[in-house]
Amino acid sequence: MSELYLKWMDRLYLLAMVLAGLSLLVMTIVIPIGIFSRYVLNRGESWPEPIAIICMVTFTFIGAAVSYRAGSHIAVNMLTDRLPASLQRVCARVVDLLMLLISGLMCWYSYWLCVELWEQPVAEFPLLTSGESYLPLPVGSAILILFVLERLLFGSQENRPVVLIGNHS
Repeated sequence: MSELYLKWMDRLYLLAMVLAGLSLLVMTIVIPIGIFSRYVLNRGESWPEPIAIICMVTFTFIGAAVSYRAGSHIAVNMLTDRLPASLQRVCARVVDLLMLLISGLMCWYSYWLCVELWEQPVAEFPLLTSGESYLPLPVGSAILILFVLERLLFGSQENRPVVLIGNHS
């Protein structure tokens, strides 16, 4: 059962990494288009800004889950590095439990935010509703919950082959 769960988390990790990477790529393409349109063509397009914002939110929240599983998220270790190994493990467990709590709250409230704004169109991009534009928040926090549970149940996964893709250290 645990190997099946880890295999699905590997697939989810790859999917999330590709999604975060694609959103970063689209964002870096759309922003110069908006700038070129506004300052060279003297015609401000309305769609680049909301698309860039959605891509940034997607990259941030999906990418945060990816970096958490890879162990490359931001951490301040100044205090914990000076603790004995047993207390370091306790602190790591407390951090994981706090991450689970925060991710759960974020998932819950962002889900209801999406529900409340689902019918409200985005003025600059009428094909999209505000609820749809906030969808990366509950999706990213749900992925983060799965990765936190994985770490709590099976330990750190930062040395799995799928996580080490691209790391040459």
